[in-house]
Amino acid sequence: MKVLFVYPRFQRHAEAHPELKKWVPMNEYLGSPSLGIAMMAAMTPDDIVTEFRDDRLSPADTPTDADLVAFSFFTPAATRALELARYFRAQGKKLVCGGIFPTMMPDEVAPYFDAVVIGEGEPVWAQVLADFKKGALQPRYQATESQCLDELPLPKVSLYLQKEAGAFQPDDYPVQLSRGCPMTCQACVLPYSMTRKMRDFSLDHVTGQLSQLAKAGKRACLTEDTSWFPGHATKHLKGLFSRMEAGGTPMNISYIGISMPMILTTSTATLQQAKRAGVNMFYLVGGFDPITMRAFTGKDPQALERAHLAIKKSFDCGIEPYTSFLLGNEDDDEGTVDRMLEFCASSGIRKAEFAIFTPYPGTPAWTRLVKEDRIIDRTWSRYNDANCVYLPKHLTPQQVTDGYLRLWREFYAGKDWSQASVAEKTIQF
Repeated sequence: MKVLFVYPRFQRHAEAHPELKKWVPMNEYLGSPSLGIAMMAAMTPDDIVTEFRDDRLSPADTPTDADLVAFSFFTPAATRALELARYFRAQGKKLVCGGIFPTMMPDEVAPYFDAVVIGEGEPVWAQVLADFKKGALQPRYQATESQCLDELPLPKVSLYLQKEAGAFQPDDYPVQLSRGCPMTCQACVLPYSMTRKMRDFSLDHVTGQLSQLAKAGKRACLTEDTSWFPGHATKHLKGLFSRMEAGGTPMNISYIGISMPMILTTSTATLQQAKRAGVNMFYLVGGFDPITMRAFTGKDPQALERAHLAIKKSFDCGIEPYTSFLLGNEDDDEGTVDRMLEFCASSGIRKAEFAIFTPYPGTPAWTRLVKEDRIIDRTWSRYNDANCVYLPKHLTPQQVTDGYLRLWREFYAGKDWSQASVAEKTIQF
């Protein structure tokens, strides 16, 4: 038996707006596929042959001798995933899908797939394979309980590395520290796709993930800003940083996720420990927290002051704040772009990215905007943070798009990156 895992491509910012490549003096960053496929591959018995296709690198819709084709995708890739599903179904293949979009929109994908996995895939994957072998795939699979993380193997990232000579391989790969989130941020789907209970991977599991990447000569990106929740950083991250400092964990970190409130609530000593452990860059997520949702409205000087303090604290600890700005929140108006640019200049931010608020299916924002009849586009490929797919409250969709492009253009105008490191000269756009 053979399983083909497929990661469908999605439209990136610079594909939606090619002018970005003229304005931004950086290399375009293309990260690895999500860990979902690597984890399902690790859960697949050794007597089953596995193959992987990254549709971003070369078209996945070519013939295969696989018996079962398994997809994992999020919202921006859903349009392409359904195209690929039609192709493989025409080849007579059985299809199963999972990931964020199938979890939140199972009725949308059900007509294209023989089976849809809702939520975490590990608890049901063995059953999916057993049912397939019997010719009895069920339309839907959903675990009755959350996956116990202590029982999981390391993700099989080697699946992504087994490429022909000369093929593209990302420089860094995600390392998962935890699953779930107790918060209910308006534009985040994590509490609904992975439950509101936050579960930590053991430090042994995390260091195992880091070690296998180091052995492959790859860097690690620790993307989960939830790891910095007050109190949590002391319990979990400090333990990880201590292991890194001790030198027992070979590693090379490209960045770690965080937010402005988390910088302010984390002790300076812990941030300094992160620096000593090898963390040189924060990926600082904005637009979802009380500081960055208010700082650029012109109505909350205290939030703006706190934003400045967060950036200063990051710099003072020697960690570069690669900052992500979100345009299109409910209180954003015609002056928001100017206020964001002024903040970037006065705070000394050197590296930033800009995104358009996107109401992803399954999030509180999606539910609210659907009820208010403010969703104007359901072309899933446009749900990539580079298109305005809803009716903003104080701006037009065109004003949001124009403002987004202006942020990229004016922030990077005239910046000299000739002396910057490779990591500093790459960006997600």
